[in-house]
Amino acid sequence: MITLSVRGLPRSTTEESLTALFTEYGVVRSLTMAKDLFSGDCKGFATIGMEGHEARAAMAALDGREWNGGLVRVGPDRPRPGRGGKRR
Repeated sequence: MITLSVRGLPRSTTEESLTALFTEYGVVRSLTMAKDLFSGDCKGFATIGMEGHEARAAMAALDGREWNGGLVRVGPDRPRPGRGGKRR
C-alpha cells in the first residue's frame, strides 16, 4: 500500500467527495483529512492509502489538476525529517 499526500484542496471538500474522486483510479483503503476544529471545514490537505498501481495511476492523473476551484497536488507521503524515530 502507498500513502499519498494530497494538498491544495478547497475548504468545501468533504471526505465523500475526495473518496469519489480517487475511486475512479482504484479502491481507497484509508483516508485522513485535516479539518478545522470549530467549523469542520477542510484545512486543505489529506492523506490517502491505496494499492501501489492504483496510487500511481491516481498520482499521474490528478497531480496538478484543478478540482472544485483548487489546484490539487498529489504525491507520495514522505515523513518529515526529525519526527519520530529512536530515542536516546
